[in-house]
Amino acid sequence: MAVQEAGQSAGTAAHGGGCTCGDCPHGAREGHRRAVAEFLLRRDEFAAGRGLPVAVAHSASASRQWISEALTQSAEAVAERGRAEGAAWLARLWQRTLYVLWAAVVLLLLVQALTAIGTGWTSARTAGLLGALVVACALTAASWFHRARGGALAPVIGEDNRLSTSRTVAAAWVLFVAYAVLVLAGRLAAASDPAERDALISGLELARGAGVVTVLAVVCGIAVLVRRVVGLRILGQRLQKVPAHRPRAADLLTDDAGRGTFADIQYVVIGAVALAFAAVRLARRPDQLPDLPWGLAVLVLVSAATYVAGKYAEGGRPVILSVVRAREAGDLDGPIRTGDDIEIRGAGFVPPGAQTADRLSRMVVRIGAVNVHVPLVPVAGGFSNPADGVLRVPVPAEVEPGAVEVQVVTAAGVATNRCVVEVTE
Repeated sequence: MAVQEAGQSAGTAAHGGGCTCGDCPHGAREGHRRAVAEFLLRRDEFAAGRGLPVAVAHSASASRQWISEALTQSAEAVAERGRAEGAAWLARLWQRTLYVLWAAVVLLLLVQALTAIGTGWTSARTAGLLGALVVACALTAASWFHRARGGALAPVIGEDNRLSTSRTVAAAWVLFVAYAVLVLAGRLAAASDPAERDALISGLELARGAGVVTVLAVVCGIAVLVRRVVGLRILGQRLQKVPAHRPRAADLLTDDAGRGTFADIQYVVIGAVALAFAAVRLARRPDQLPDLPWGLAVLVLVSAATYVAGKYAEGGRPVILSVVRAREAGDLDGPIRTGDDIEIRGAGFVPPGAQTADRLSRMVVRIGAVNVHVPLVPVAGGFSNPADGVLRVPVPAEVEPGAVEVQVVTAAGVATNRCVVEVTE
């Protein structure tokens, strides 16, 4: 018994505040935090000219190559820790969604109890509470079966491991309409008067809920259409997508780089306002589907069209505009020779969400038949190379003199146009 207690206490200490083993959620989070801190410290040291071995310090090209390889290895370790932390975070997420879900059910019960003071408890309140319980139980069961992928949020997490705006809006409307139908079903089951039953059945007629049904059909169609559009644009190399380590709530309002996007923000805001209005209408008239006014329904449709247009407009292929010999200030322009550094100018070299070192290190420049990894050049707070509009790489000695093609392959696996340059001996 004493040995068992000692083993348990040792296990608790090993998985305490300083755990980095990755076998527990806290360990994965702490390990990722420490790996990031070590990488940033090493990057800033190299940027300041410290930490270089004496054997490579005399050569600018050798020191740059050594620094790039060292940072790449360190960045891969950070990325591995990040993926482990993301998997552990998803495994914990399903429990948090259940807490929020059942807290919402309790809140509904409290609101109904407070509003029943003076008016009394009605069958509509009972039906509303039972409908919420049914929806909560269904989502709880779904969360259990998908607990490794985020629980109830698994259907709204896209293939790039980010929260999908279109799926989230569609899921919110589906759950609301399902809840509204359950409320009507509960009232119908408790109704004893034939006239009341007929009135409840007539509340499901299309004329009563045409606005809600139209919005539901449109947002669900938008979710399917956007997935198809994004998939085809990725396959056609017209859109660059880099997977994230884990989904975030900000994904609903931002692009892959974390910048707020107008199309996503207006779609979420207008959808949330319309959904809140429909919820109030259901609370006021629980004997029929919410009669969403056509003016508000058309506003949601315009917002959805704007969102789809934004999805068609975003992204684009990277492009090379020019290739010149890299020179320092005061140097004269000259022909490109093997062993020289070339400067590739263009746009779209760094995909959104690929600003981390492990992604930047995967960029490749094809010079003739030779693939050259783009070296990482650290500066305080980031990297000066590669950049979104300029890449600087050496021309290897294996490149034959003459006209050669230059092409860039980004971290998303998308290739640019081919640019022909002349390499002399």
